[in-house]
Amino acid sequence: MLEKLEPGGMKLTRILLALGLFGIAFGYVEAAVVVYLRTIYGPIRQATFPAMPHGDLFPLLRIEHLQAAGPQYVLLLQTELGRELATMVMLAAVGLAIGRNFRQWFAGVIIAFGVWDIFYYVFLKLLIGWPASLWTWDILFLLPVPWLGPVIAPVLVSLSMIVAGVVLLWRESLGRPVCCGWLQWALMVLGGLVVVIAFCWDSQHLAAGGCPKLFNWPLFTLGEATAAAGFVHALVRRQDCHPSSPSHRVRAAKPQKA
Repeated sequence: MLEKLEPGGMKLTRILLALGLFGIAFGYVEAAVVVYLRTIYGPIRQATFPAMPHGDLFPLLRIEHLQAAGPQYVLLLQTELGRELATMVMLAAVGLAIGRNFRQWFAGVIIAFGVWDIFYYVFLKLLIGWPASLWTWDILFLLPVPWLGPVIAPVLVSLSMIVAGVVLLWRESLGRPVCCGWLQWALMVLGGLVVVIAFCWDSQHLAAGGCPKLFNWPLFTLGEATAAAGFVHALVRRQDCHPSSPSHRVRAAKPQKA
């Protein structure tokens, strides 16, 4: 039997409230970590790039800069990489806590991720006045290579994820889950990979000590549109999500004519 969010489970409003509160609180934790890291690495940046304005993220400090400053700074970098992995595990765990099937888990993860990412920037703005605008460049992740882009780009991705996740959970609560076939999943995964490539497009130049150039908006837009097309197609298609769904069993239980 398809597992609804209600009745018989947690109510949709309670789930959305829990995911929202988690994302907001986690956004503050992430912003606080960045404030600490900027305080720690700020003096090294000023000594390495004295001509750059205080607070600029680029050029990136390279591993040789950290080694010259002391082994403790290399350890901090390794710790930060581990924290990024732990962040993804925490988001996955939140989805497991609210989800009774893969669809609900997936929806919970992308809602929590989107809220976390947006409020990360909100709290950074409140704490240290950064970013200056939505067009300010940021380092998004360090694994497996540096991801970067103007702040507005990850915010757009996060908004898309929140909307998609809420729609998925809403449809689950109605007992009409969104059923994705291989084509819809292929489009969404392909779109997501294209967006990631857009964020990593200039990573080699950045890792070599360069500053960001123009963001690859055409590639980013293509990725967003491809993923959105796959999701919308899944919304409008009519198909049972599981062969053991109630409607399927009712049809199977009818006596066959001789």
